Amino acid sequence: MSYSIALAGKGGTGKTTMAGFLIKYLVEKGKRPVLAVDADANANLNEVLGLQVEETLGNAREQMKKGVAPGMTKDIFIEMKLQEAVIEASGFDLIVMGRPEGAGCYCAANSLLTMYLDKLMRNYAYLVMDNEAGMEHISRLTTNNIDVLLVVSDPTRRGIQAAARIVELTDELGLNIDRKLLVVNQAREGQEKGIEEAVKEYELVLVGAVPEDADLQQFDLNGRPTVELEKDNRAVAAAYRIFDKMFDE
Repeated sequence: MSYSIALAGKGGTGKTTMAGFLIKYLVEKGKRPVLAVDADANANLNEVLGLQVEETLGNAREQMKKGVAPGMTKDIFIEMKLQEAVIEASGFDLIVMGRPEGAGCYCAANSLLTMYLDKLMRNYAYLVMDNEAGMEHISRLTTNNIDVLLVVSDPTRRGIQAAARIVELTDELGLNIDRKLLVVNQAREGQEKGIEEAVKEYELVLVGAVPEDADLQQFDLNGRPTVELEKDNRAVAAAYRIFDKMFDE
């Protein structure tokens, strides 16, 4: 069974960048193979990782809904498409879920995807899933329990409040999550007290903060994969300390 880490957070918090740092960390620490799953409708984890996407599971759902080729069962079709959607990299693979479904029923396609994706996950030591703010993707598309939910917030009270609502949503969905942790990203000097007060007010478990970093912003602005940042970069180093703490507990 894969050790699963799901990331969530409102837009603009750097959640996907954090997912990329986590994948980089796991590979460098020998915690591999890793399966990275981009379950965000605005899929861009591949850009953070420096990979090109040719096929998504959303496309497979669409094609199956329209019908498969004569002589091919739906099971074989979905399994084939799942294998085609796997993007292989050094120490990890990536799967992109793709856009939300359109009109009509996707129950059969989703059921088959759930079954084959669950089988695929068994081949990996770690699973990193980048999600939208809501957690419906996890409850609908995978059957695995979640070991760690890592919610990423910006250093604002409203951002931390949004993180608390995400945690509340996982309770409402009845998801089986072992640990629910908060990371504050893009933090600046002098904000420590305000962050601590907000975290305490919303009863969240803060695992650490990642500072705002000019090099990281420049990488993003230039369209360079942020996983190419050196380990001594202040944002990467802070993220690695958080991950060390997360896996030591």
